[in-house]
Amino acid sequence: MTDSSTDSSTDAFLQDALAGLTAEPKTLPGKYLWDETGSDLFDRICHSADYYPTAQEMTVLPQAAADVARRVPPGVTVVEFGSGASRKIRTLLDALPDPAAYVAIDISGAYLEAAIRRLAADYPGIPMIPVCADYSQPVRLPRAAGPGGILGFYPGTSIGNFDPREARLFLERARATLGPSLFLVGADGTADPDRLQRAYGRADGLMAAFHRNILTRLNRELGADFDRDNFRHAVRICPDPLRVEAHLVATRPATYRLGDRTIAFAAAESIRTDISHKYPADAFRALAVESGWQPRALWKGEGGDFNLHLLQAES
Repeated sequence: MTDSSTDSSTDAFLQDALAGLTAEPKTLPGKYLWDETGSDLFDRICHSADYYPTAQEMTVLPQAAADVARRVPPGVTVVEFGSGASRKIRTLLDALPDPAAYVAIDISGAYLEAAIRRLAADYPGIPMIPVCADYSQPVRLPRAAGPGGILGFYPGTSIGNFDPREARLFLERARATLGPSLFLVGADGTADPDRLQRAYGRADGLMAAFHRNILTRLNRELGADFDRDNFRHAVRICPDPLRVEAHLVATRPATYRLGDRTIAFAAAESIRTDISHKYPADAFRALAVESGWQPRALWKGEGGDFNLHLLQAES
């Protein structure tokens, strides 16, 4: 007996991969970086010396959490988008007055379940509700809000995975998911090319493994035959809008099989595997307003590059 949900997700993965790899230029959706291995690698990246966003965020998150706690009543339900290892949520849960529940939304089901088990052991009084879903699409919450309403949480720089049009759409969908709520969102506005190159191109070599893991997924889950060793990881700093693009670049010509198609590569041809748009504070606030949110507070990380925004939707 097969799991129809697994079959459906595999079919979607295959169709998305074929659409991207037969396009010009070649791409793969960044959401497929996030299986259990990818999530673990990125958690390690966040602790590397080169990857500045996490260090900046963790200097400002305790103050933001304390300020947010003074704005919400007891019994708030916390909903986190892209919960990953569920590390940052601890700072928020520790600050909040008697949370009613924690709802964690993530695309990597196995990694999510393991993270929730670890978190539940340390917060036995807070119901933990994992939701395995692609949060770039509409998500329905599995339970009603607690008596203190809803606080959304989207930490890190993941909003940068969306271009401005997609970011507006995500914020609109998040507003529909959360309803009347507060929403604490991280965004990075760094423009220093050297700093960006170190963070996204090096990160102790873990970035290369993180991005090449998507080829491992194609081989393991879709029966492809990509040679990981034929691809090197590279980043490109692009202007207007400012963004960092991650690429896997073929070092020699090759042809690979995926589904019923063959995918040919010329030497130096690349697959774009991810993108990180940079949103200075004013630009992000404008996006939020266009999406139906009202900015309520702003906390700046060291140097003012990374920001935490508190947004509100009243109806």
